[in-house]
Amino acid sequence: MSFNKLILPEELHDYMLSVSLREAEALKKLRKETACIPERAMQIPPEQGQFLAMLVRMLGATRALEVGVFTGYSALSVALAMPPEGRVIACDVNEEWTGVAKRYWEKAGVSEKIDLRIAPAMETLDALILGGERDRFDFAFIDADKENYPGYYERCLTLIRPGGLIALDNTFLDGKVIDEGDDGADTKAIRSLNQTLHTDERVELSMVPIADGLTLALKR
Repeated sequence: MSFNKLILPEELHDYMLSVSLREAEALKKLRKETACIPERAMQIPPEQGQFLAMLVRMLGATRALEVGVFTGYSALSVALAMPPEGRVIACDVNEEWTGVAKRYWEKAGVSEKIDLRIAPAMETLDALILGGERDRFDFAFIDADKENYPGYYERCLTLIRPGGLIALDNTFLDGKVIDEGDDGADTKAIRSLNQTLHTDERVELSMVPIADGLTLALKR
């Protein structure tokens, strides 16, 4: 059972998709192929991809960061929502999964918009900061290894401009954040980050109950 069904009854979730989802053909095919691999649960659901795309359009974003690519659904959603001059710097370490992503970016005609960096994301983000990219990005999406979320957040906050937006996925962590018996490293990292964000005066904050929890932090 996917976590969204803990929030919405399955029938209501299906109805929501039937009357609101507008999924490009390339996204639909990518989602279908990803559904055949064991790690398929790592892919964001289509309604979340559509929500990210709307946020990007509302921001008028032309420069974006992605931390954690997997098979490329979120990067494709963002790139399709951007104008022709839009660019996404996408960070990942897995060439097999991102190989799938590149095929679909090419099919969708957005491969030139996406700059894939195969390296630890922390290194890529640090290099951007050292390269003078502070306050130059409009949007960031973080969906990678949970223990490093605090570090990813701080670096993305440095790189995002005032008025720019950071979206952090899995901030419910399948409900583990409220399980007092769970003291795993991922759970502790997300709990700590959620508490930090709650009191972080550098951002406006909203935690949205979509999929596995999506936290939005708007840089002041």
